[in-house]
Amino acid sequence: MNRKRYVAFTLMLMLLLIAAACSDKSNNNEKVVAEDPTTSDASEDNGKGEGNSDDDEEADGDPVEEVAAAPLPQSLAELEAMPTGYTEFISILDEEGQKKIDELTGHLPDISGEHSQNELDHYYNELLAVFQQDFKGPDELIAKLKFQSIGSPDIENPRMQFKENLNVLVILDGSGSMGKNIGGQTQMEAAKKAIVQFVGNLPEEANVGLRVYGHKGTGSSADKAMSCSSSDLLYPLQPYEKNAFKQSLDQVKPAGWTPTELAITEAQKDLANFDGENNTNIVYLVSDGISTCDDDPVAAAKALYDSDITPIINVIGFNVDNDGQRQLKEVAKAVEGTYQDVQDAASLQKELDQANEIANQWATWKKREANSLDHQRLKKKLEISNYDVDEYRKIIDERDQVGFTLQYFYQTKKVMSRESYDYLRSKNKEYHDWIQSQYNALKADLKNMNEMEYSKAIQALEEKYLQNSPD
Repeated sequence: MNRKRYVAFTLMLMLLLIAAACSDKSNNNEKVVAEDPTTSDASEDNGKGEGNSDDDEEADGDPVEEVAAAPLPQSLAELEAMPTGYTEFISILDEEGQKKIDELTGHLPDISGEHSQNELDHYYNELLAVFQQDFKGPDELIAKLKFQSIGSPDIENPRMQFKENLNVLVILDGSGSMGKNIGGQTQMEAAKKAIVQFVGNLPEEANVGLRVYGHKGTGSSADKAMSCSSSDLLYPLQPYEKNAFKQSLDQVKPAGWTPTELAITEAQKDLANFDGENNTNIVYLVSDGISTCDDDPVAAAKALYDSDITPIINVIGFNVDNDGQRQLKEVAKAVEGTYQDVQDAASLQKELDQANEIANQWATWKKREANSLDHQRLKKKLEISNYDVDEYRKIIDERDQVGFTLQYFYQTKKVMSRESYDYLRSKNKEYHDWIQSQYNALKADLKNMNEMEYSKAIQALEEKYLQNSPD
């Protein structure tokens, strides 16, 4: 084959290959168009009008599975474990209230179009979390009723029986966060006033002690080691002397970090000479937050509780955030003590005043005067009633705030359909009706058991409400 024929043959072969490639490309494009559900008769033949989903999944890869919405709480214990949200009332009728709602709900997903029930359930969970109230489960009330029954004639637990001596030790958080201003005074100033009134009203025969912690250094990282090793017994356990006690308390200034474990461990040393056989020992831990010294206050509290001091340990959370509440509740639960969350000076004083009643019962017992069972039952009945009123208010507040916000979204912002609005509003009502039914059942049980013998009533409550509660 000469050179000219070779070149011509090569050019012809190249033209044929190009033509074949173009033909294949055209056929492929025709195939894609034919399989496109928007232009194919397949979508019309699909009885559900959903198109050719199998081809879509193959084209886009594995289908994205919709995550199921988390279930709502199924018990009072689960309800109590929910993190607290914004609990103050917000009006949807004024501009400032609307701005606040927009600020709190800015992270919520868009539901302006049509959505599945699962998507709406997830949306409701997110909205509910914004306005979640700090509901109290039965364990806190039961612990409080147990504490108020110290010294009852039929009590069997030696720890809860009155002994010849009464010792009350207050452990006060002196960390820098106690300098926060509330109602024109710092938390520390409010705590000092409440504690002075508390110990001043204790029986004259009682011993009182004051330990403070986290009161040295600053909140800086450079001072952490020093601050986390600071805890001092400012007033050793002894009869109350007003001036000396006040002088000890006055020197405390909110300063550094929060070594809660250290304070509780040192408290065990403070009470070492007061064994539980001859002493009724009561410890009050007053703190405004979580321990910040990489320690374990729960283990320390359990060690104190299990010692031969056999103390009753109660915890007061003063204006505490969610993390702080969680840890302080764990401390109280580990030692079968009470936990009370107080938000201001008045509620702190009220809580300590109730503790004075227990001390006065001890003074009455010491005089060998019989406790009035009718008086005990009346006190418990009042406590149950107060508990019911507080939780009912939270149910109403949470239900209404979520409902008003849904109304604002639907009528003013127009970010959801009528169907979505009706579904979410109905779900909100059903959920809060369920909460109310749970508390109604608990209230009925508490009232019935209040008429029973103390030990049997507490056992019945614990078996019904605490056995399956989360650790």
